[in-house]
Amino acid sequence: MGTEHSKNEGRSSMVFLRKGPKLPAWEDALLSGKEPKSLLKRGLRYVSLSLIMKGMTSTPDFLWGLPEVQKLNLSRNQLVVIPPSLGKLDRLVVLNLGGNCLKCLPKEIGLLRNLKVLFANMNCLKEVPSELSLCRKLEVLSLSHNCISQLPLSFTDLTSLRKMNLSNNCFVQIPLCIFALRSLDFLHLGSNRLESIAESVQYLVNLQIFIVENNNIRTLPRSLCFITTLELLNVDYNAIQTLPDDLYLLRRLPRIAWNPMDKGLHIAHNPLSRPLPEVVEGGLDVLFNYLREKKEHN
Repeated sequence: MGTEHSKNEGRSSMVFLRKGPKLPAWEDALLSGKEPKSLLKRGLRYVSLSLIMKGMTSTPDFLWGLPEVQKLNLSRNQLVVIPPSLGKLDRLVVLNLGGNCLKCLPKEIGLLRNLKVLFANMNCLKEVPSELSLCRKLEVLSLSHNCISQLPLSFTDLTSLRKMNLSNNCFVQIPLCIFALRSLDFLHLGSNRLESIAESVQYLVNLQIFIVENNNIRTLPRSLCFITTLELLNVDYNAIQTLPDDLYLLRRLPRIAWNPMDKGLHIAHNPLSRPLPEVVEGGLDVLFNYLREKKEHN
């Protein structure tokens, strides 16, 4: 009789287990029977959750029930879409969506009013929602390695933005909204399809690092020479033949640089007209003296 009772108890337990909602296999494995909150890590500054390289093709539903998360890393999965539920995580400060298969970002991203850092690089984005401009605290934005060709004009409202990476996209010209971002100190537009740099670049008065390597730029605007905060100017691999005479005003450029990580003027692999190639080989001081004397004689 005791044996029969234990069998009945076992059967009732199995029935009870079946009543709960069945999780997808990968989500079940992710939790391993634990509460979703157990995945959170509480640091000195932020409550964080990392789901990097989990093979996810969609976001787990339990995620949207964790409003306390401030740093969320969903990078290097196979996510195709981020649902509107993202807007529920309104305490997010750092969001990493890099290395997925996203074709768009939800407009609800504009509800993340505390967001300071957004990585959406290495996806399949063709556009960015204008609602992102509602994230007025945003300081760092990486959209590199996508298929983006323009930005919303409303991005002029991102006045706190300091670092922007738009490299490896499809920009033919620098979006006008960028010239209103006066707090920018880092701007990467390398490996696009740029043919020129607008004179309006002079309004980026705090720019320290400006990278436009591997484009189709033929000339540098004179106004670029008035951004005297520049410490790294990379125009390698373009179609530049001449240099503006006022380039010597960029006194914070320490040298002619050859290593991509070094500060200085990167001017290699351009069809510079003679005698510029020989002058450049002499170093930055020789180049600046040449340009200064050339201007005085004109």
